Amino acid sequence: MKKILVTGSSGQVGSELVPELIKKYGQDNVITMDIKDPLVRVAENFIKKDATDIKNIEEVIKKYDIGTVYHLVGLLSAGSEKDPGLSWKVNIESFKNILDLAKDLDIEKVFWPSSIGAFGPTTPQVTTPQRTILEPTTMYGVGKVTGELLANYYHHRYGIDVRGMRYPGLITHVAEPADGTTEYSEWIFYDAIKHGKYVCFLKEDARLPMMYMSDAIRATIQLMEADPDKLTVRTSYNITALSFTPGELAAEIKKHIPHFEIKYKPDHRQKIADTWPESIDDSHARNDWGWQHEYDLAKMTQDMLEKVKIKLGK
Repeated sequence: MKKILVTGSSGQVGSELVPELIKKYGQDNVITMDIKDPLVRVAENFIKKDATDIKNIEEVIKKYDIGTVYHLVGLLSAGSEKDPGLSWKVNIESFKNILDLAKDLDIEKVFWPSSIGAFGPTTPQVTTPQRTILEPTTMYGVGKVTGELLANYYHHRYGIDVRGMRYPGLITHVAEPADGTTEYSEWIFYDAIKHGKYVCFLKEDARLPMMYMSDAIRATIQLMEADPDKLTVRTSYNITALSFTPGELAAEIKKHIPHFEIKYKPDHRQKIADTWPESIDDSHARNDWGWQHEYDLAKMTQDMLEKVKIKLGK
């Protein structure tokens, strides 16, 4: 088989996607690339180079006979607002480079992650449909919409098998929490375990679509293995598992840590959250390629507490 390249492999999604790809396809068939070292070195073929440089990507594709690319390079929502120019370079220019190389070097499949950031304040907020208004008010969102349109264009213009999904907020115990808008759902576990309290940067009732990373990784691989003839979406699939508020998550944590206390001090990230949906309609993903989530709020909370305690040595 041709080999798989994962760019941005040391990031939030890549840290858990890479081990699953290696388990499924073998160590020799998975090539990883990032500008930072992985938290845990699981891939023997790790290349420490800048994946936004098209020359670096072209060199790797040719050297390793790459047939599939998971392009996970990206700057999250809050970071994108701090540096919109860098966000455009990392989130869009690097993706277009991948698409151009896929066209010229006979890449078989490309995965690219979109996000609920593609939605905006004019998008229906409840059970957001697959095809709807996309008018984001953040640079992160502008990049996601642009990427979706590029994916659709390159598929229809050049026949490239590009696949993507609009990730909701992703919750993981492997990678360290970042500065995204939904990352409160990770910080809360660390602070609950270490201090028994947490100050949340979103409002108590800020309901957002969420997903445990185990489900997200399974969905990503499942989409990439799906029959292309059954795929009806070439921008990015809506996909979700949960929708909850910080208050509901805190209440679930208190079932395990009764003394846990939470306070709310909304910051600039609340304005971003206000532009995103409360819940998502992902029926296209469920109908086209059989998507089903496994983790509900209770199961996710229990697993996060167990895994973060081990990580912190508690």
